[in-house]
This record gives sequence, structure tokens and C-alpha cells, in this order.
Amino acid sequence: MTADVWLPLPPDEIEGLPAGPEYRFWNGEKDFPADPADCSFYVVPYMKPAEVVVRPLPQLGSVQVVQTLSAGIDSLEPGLKHLRPGVQVCNARGVHEASTAELALTLILASLRGVPDFVRGQELGEWRGGFRPALADKSVLIVGYGSIGSAIEDRLVPFEVARVVRVARSARTTERGPVHPLTDLPRLLPEADVVVLITPLTESTRGLAGADFLARMKDGALLVNVARGPVVDTKALLAELESGRITAALDVTDPEPLPREHPLWKAPGVLISPHVGGPTSAFLPRAKRLIVNQLTRFVNREPLANVILTTGSPDA
Repeated sequence: MTADVWLPLPPDEIEGLPAGPEYRFWNGEKDFPADPADCSFYVVPYMKPAEVVVRPLPQLGSVQVVQTLSAGIDSLEPGLKHLRPGVQVCNARGVHEASTAELALTLILASLRGVPDFVRGQELGEWRGGFRPALADKSVLIVGYGSIGSAIEDRLVPFEVARVVRVARSARTTERGPVHPLTDLPRLLPEADVVVLITPLTESTRGLAGADFLARMKDGALLVNVARGPVVDTKALLAELESGRITAALDVTDPEPLPREHPLWKAPGVLISPHVGGPTSAFLPRAKRLIVNQLTRFVNREPLANVILTTGSPDA
């Protein structure tokens, strides 16, 4: 095999790459590292704007695999129409579970226990004591029960939550219990103290947490979004926050990055982190392992892991 492989990491920094391909380093720079027409395996630059990562797609005439380093492929979707039929598009399942689940738990605990208020008090030299909500004995609803949702549940269990309720696109049964379909949300939302969003961004989940969804949440409930910003209707969320009825912890927003003057920054009862669920010290070793594993499979003509869709197929 002599076809090119485009990597967003320098090849000499990835131990175990299989021999055969010509490895090219490209992390979104203006100039391409070689002729895109010769690229057979494209590993998408991580945390780059959609317009950057899709720019090569119309010229990838011989590409066979597009591999993201993100859990979702929404940034790629505008450019998928440029790919020829039969291209396998793979996500980064196995890379972000630990980091994103850690952050989800951090946001839950920080919000419930009032950590932002403690920080403000420290800046002013004020001792702000009193009772705060605990995570223990709470009911947590996870909306989007895939590998990251499962990892979030792993970390919730030791905190003695009353129960974890799981929701995904379709119903199924796991060793831990049932996974409810999205259609069950109207009946499940009023029972949850904490609602965690970790769904992929699709046309069916865009605006999922809209006015009706939020209105069904119980008074005093906490909404945690570690999915994608547009899964939540920002205007509807602002209305609920301003009323003081619910609180929110958001690692992602719509728009994103959140403009300095946006009212969400100063809304009551909201904690905002700047989309940092994935980029931690855990990312790089897991991303490198994924790249090596996928390329080894590719070179040996073995089935790839994490195939989300194949272009030109009926469900693509």
C-alpha cells in the first residue's frame, strides 16, 4: 500500500503506526501536505471549526475512510455530500468516555454544592456557609445512553444516587436495566432531579431540550449539557433560568463560543465551562491508540471499529 494517510498529529509522535502508507501531517493549516486526491485515510483534525475540517473533502477522490477524533460527526456532516459512495466514516468511541464523564460529574457536583458561589465568596473574602443539595439520593436521567452515558453512570453509582434512568433513541435492555426510548421523555422528565444530555447532534435531537422539555422538568431540577449546544433551545433555557425554576450546567452552548455580551453568561443559576469535556490529558494516549488500531485494521484489510455510516448507503 502506497496511498497517503493524513494525520492531525506528527507521525513520529505516534508509536506503532503500521508500515505501508505514506503518512502526511495536516492539522488544518492553509496548505495541504500533499495532493488530497492521493489520500486514502483522513483523520480529521480535532477541535477545529467545521469549515476547516470539511475543506479537503471535495478533493478526496480516492479516500476510503474518514476518522474523527470526536465522539460526534456533526462538524463533518455538511461536507459528507462531497464524498464518493462507499466511504466509511468512523467516530472516536473509546477516546472521550473518561474525560467527558469526569466533567459531567464535576458539573453536577459543583452546581449542586454551590462551588461557583464559594469561588465568588473567596474572591470577596466572604464565608458563605449553609446547607446545599447533595447528589446522594437524587434521581438522575441520562438522555443519550451510549458509551459516554454509560461511563457517566459508572461514576454516579458510588455517590449513592437514588436511581439512574437511561434514555436513548430506541429502547433496549442492558445489564443495569432498561434503556427507554426518547418518546418516554415526557413521562420521565418530571421525576428527575438531574437531567444529563449526552446525545449526538442530529436533526432529531436539535432543539430537543426546548420549551416543552424544560417545562416538564421538576422545580429545582438541574440540567447538564455535555452533548452539543444546539441540543438545547437557548432562548427557552434562558426563560427558565430567569424564572429561577431550574438551574443548568453547560459545557456546550448555542452559539459557541458564547459571545461576551450574551445574556447566558449572567443568567441566574447557570455554570458554564468552555467545551472542555474532551480535551484533557486522557485524550492524546487514547486518540493515538485509536489511530494505530484503525490503521492496522485498514492496512490488514480487517473490519474497522466505530463505523457510524457509509456514504451512499440508504441510512447515511
